Amino acid sequence: MRIRITTVAVLTGGLLLCGASGQALEKTPVLSLEVAQKAAAACRALAAQKNWRMAVAVVDSGANTIVFERMDRSFLGSADIAVRKARASANFPFPTSAVGDLSLDKNGKPAPVPGFAWTPGVVTYGGGLPIMAGAVHIGGIGASGAAPEEDEQCAKAGLEAIKDLLK
Repeated sequence: MRIRITTVAVLTGGLLLCGASGQALEKTPVLSLEVAQKAAAACRALAAQKNWRMAVAVVDSGANTIVFERMDRSFLGSADIAVRKARASANFPFPTSAVGDLSLDKNGKPAPVPGFAWTPGVVTYGGGLPIMAGAVHIGGIGASGAAPEEDEQCAKAGLEAIKDLLK
């Protein structure tokens, strides 16, 4: 009898805690599949317009892939690079192009954070951008297949398409 009463008390307390934490999680912005698909579609549309063969990845705040698309005739290696760019931007709240500026200056000499470029999972060239919902970092988008500046333009098109959904 005594064991059952204790078990019920522990379970009831646990359920109350789960209920309270569940409410807190609902208020935290989360990158949905629908929003990720819209961002990827906008990136793909710009790439098609510019005749770029692009791979696009959108990841959540845990750097887990939500959407991945590889356009016809895009480079096979671009697939992995797009995902890496998206993950890097999900792990750090700044564009991947900024990583290069942190680790090496324009002359190739060490900058404020030398060695950062050699950290596993870090990408040092354009095409990866963080996805922010207000001040909350909720994911990243990565594009690869053209020049780094063009990859970044593509990722920016994805962010522009979802900006009103992220407020």
